Amino acid sequence: QVQVVESGGGLVQPGGSLRLSCATSGILFVIYDMAWYRQAPGKQRELVAASTWGDTINYADSVKGRFTIARDNGKNTLYLQMNSLKPEDTAVYYCNAVHRRNDYWGQGTQVTVSS
Repeated sequence: QVQVVESGGGLVQPGGSLRLSCATSGILFVIYDMAWYRQAPGKQRELVAASTWGDTINYADSVKGRFTIARDNGKNTLYLQMNSLKPEDTAVYYCNAVHRRNDYWGQGTQVTVSS
């Protein structure tokens, strides 16, 4: 059974930091393309950062220089370090694992940036 479980969300003040984790099981993590998406209320889900199995990394322009995606293939876990958080970063953050036609999502973790 495949499991994709996000954690680490919460309430943080503007300028603060959070580290999200995405623990996976039931997949061969090392061959999967992994990504973080987010969805704010009333908006479409958008790509935040991606890490391919070949170690190519991409970021949305809105988070470049503030967020860092990393994967630990030994722990089957994906991370998202978020620094200098802004109110517009408030959203539910989702982890996505893709390999060929296999496409798995976690349940999401809420990140709220507010004073």
